[in-house]
Amino acid sequence: MNKVFVTGFPGFIGARLLTELLRKDETFEVVALVQPKFLGAAETSRARICSEVPSASSRFALVTGDITQEKLGLGEGSVRSEEITGILHLAAAYDLAISRQRGMTINVEGTQNVIAFARGCRNLLRFDYVSTAYVSGDHRGSFSESDFEVGQKFKNYYEETKYLAEEVVRKERDLPWTIYRPGIVVGDSVTGETSKYDGPYYVMKTMDALPNHFPFPKIGRGDTEVNLVPIDFIVKAMTALTGDRESIGRTIHLTDPTPLRVSQLETLFAEYLGKKFISYPLTPGLARYAMRIGLVRKVYTMPYQLVDYFVHNVHYESDATAKLLAKHKIVCPKFTDYFPNLIKFFKNHKEEQLQGILI
Repeated sequence: MNKVFVTGFPGFIGARLLTELLRKDETFEVVALVQPKFLGAAETSRARICSEVPSASSRFALVTGDITQEKLGLGEGSVRSEEITGILHLAAAYDLAISRQRGMTINVEGTQNVIAFARGCRNLLRFDYVSTAYVSGDHRGSFSESDFEVGQKFKNYYEETKYLAEEVVRKERDLPWTIYRPGIVVGDSVTGETSKYDGPYYVMKTMDALPNHFPFPKIGRGDTEVNLVPIDFIVKAMTALTGDRESIGRTIHLTDPTPLRVSQLETLFAEYLGKKFISYPLTPGLARYAMRIGLVRKVYTMPYQLVDYFVHNVHYESDATAKLLAKHKIVCPKFTDYFPNLIKFFKNHKEEQLQGILI
């Protein structure tokens, strides 16, 4: 790739991914589409990236627009489509509580608009799209890179609209696409750094706030796998595969091949936070109901939509992805090896506002 059009900047993945791509290849140029309301944050992020990679300043442009608008809301002549050789479509609404209308507008129609733009890029070599492992919906058992429509229904509109958006991409036979399906993205495996406190961080925050020997619910049997992946693994994998022609036409599972289970994670969290709780069983249905009650939410601070993932009985296979990444010497680190770094960063930044849900 030479000049790449990017959506979803300055998001959690986007900012880190562009830093690595600009650092890795000095011929790499970026045109990042930014919503006007996020322009200030994007300019700050761009300045930080250019301070880390000084040569990037002449290779990194911002343009204002919106994926939900026709022609992406781009001004006439703001992007020369014939110069675009790659598209990284990262923009989406990452929210388990999203309404169907908003999810359809951003995730599905937005993806359709980006693809319409891609069709006008006559020199396009790649279209890299970030989906989610949770297009698996309520499917139970193994779910591999080659799986897509397996008769699943969806636990929320986030899952459904990401599934429909991936379907839009997959139907484009003439588009040189690669689809990435991350698990639940957590902080950097080395520094623990994150700007996205969701998923397991809700559980950490709840445990940290509760006193010792306080009742803590055991939702389901605790044997459900929780697929957590560090942001640096996502970035390394995508940096390598966006430059690997073998990845075109492939679906990539950026997931942990050996994830811990709910009960193991809860034990690990409590241990590192120095907490001991009184465990009591709670059915998923009752947990969902209870988490909707304002007083309960104040105590446990977890959105009720998260309850479904305590009993999400699916294993994400990633053997095909592992083989593809092996030649780049990239593997997903084990959660137990880097968790101390996550918890240390969390303790030092736990007052920060929690935002978002899953990627």
